[in-house]
Amino acid sequence: ATVPLTMDGLDLQKVAGMWHSMAMAASDISLLDSETAPLRVYVQELRPTPRDNLEIILRKWEDNRCVEKKVLAEKTECAAKFNINYLDENELIVLDTDYENYLFFCLENADAPDQNLVCQCLTRTLKADNEVMEKFDRALQTLPVHVRLFFDPTQVAEQCRI
Repeated sequence: ATVPLTMDGLDLQKVAGMWHSMAMAASDISLLDSETAPLRVYVQELRPTPRDNLEIILRKWEDNRCVEKKVLAEKTECAAKFNINYLDENELIVLDTDYENYLFFCLENADAPDQNLVCQCLTRTLKADNEVMEKFDRALQTLPVHVRLFFDPTQVAEQCRI
């Protein structure tokens, strides 16, 4: 796998709740280049399940409208790593979180790690925080991501409404 596991433990109950996708990064521009790009998804909420899995509520553009989807991330032996089944991606790795303000995660295909890698910076509020963005940028430096998208709070509010 390309993405290093940097978090020792992850308290699922503390990541629960509403989030906003403030920045995205990818190994290939085609994954993010348009509103309808396959991995241009906007996370709305993280919901821990009773079995310590994580339900991810996200929105994306399909057929000229915004649709809501649920993706189940299944726990593994490592607290910050989950197995998912979404398009070609099969792993979700939480890079870093302080639970209160931000959470960074990446999706990758473990069978072809350098081809399909997408990372996101989630924040609890729509306030632009340069410190968090710089931290996200530093977290990405070791990864093969060549494309970065940063959204200002107005863009985030307009992203994909249902």
